Amino acid sequence: MRNYFFWILMVAGCLALACNSDYTPKPRGYFKIGMPDKKYNWFDEPGYPYKFEYPAYGKVIKDSTFFEQQPENPYWINIDFPQFGGRIHISYKDVRRNNFDSLVNDAFTLSYKQHTYKASAIEPEPFQTPNGINGVFFNLKGNTATSSQFFVTDSTEHFLRGALYFETTPNEDSLRPVNDFLRQDLQRLIGSLQWKD
Repeated sequence: MRNYFFWILMVAGCLALACNSDYTPKPRGYFKIGMPDKKYNWFDEPGYPYKFEYPAYGKVIKDSTFFEQQPENPYWINIDFPQFGGRIHISYKDVRRNNFDSLVNDAFTLSYKQHTYKASAIEPEPFQTPNGINGVFFNLKGNTATSSQFFVTDSTEHFLRGALYFETTPNEDSLRPVNDFLRQDLQRLIGSLQWKD
């Protein structure tokens, strides 16, 4: 019987102490991600119809598969960011061998159709680079698989499309710092892009 009263007093004492403490709920947090210094290299491989600057902390890899098949041309590459679990897919098409309007429609379709149900907003922004190349940059908001896509073209010979993806379940809040960081690199890539003849 004594043990019973002892336990009741212990529980009551703990409850009394717990009721008097101030509790502050903690906000949801994410791991801090260290960002590397901004440094760039040139991608200027022989035989490729384009060249541009890309981040030194990225690794350029020739795209080897396209839906379990070989890519349709040898100029498709990826820029991998292993420290972020991210990848920029870059595809290239020769406008002289393809219908220009179809290429533009495909770029809009890939930005809208596949992401409309998850995106809270899709903002296309037309631009012209310092090298006189025109294109459209797509900012996708919400928990989409990609937050940044673009295409650039001279409308007569060259058409290049890019999209940034991550190997994780999309979460806009947790990916925002990395998306913002890599978006600057995408803009540097686009701004430095030049066609080669």
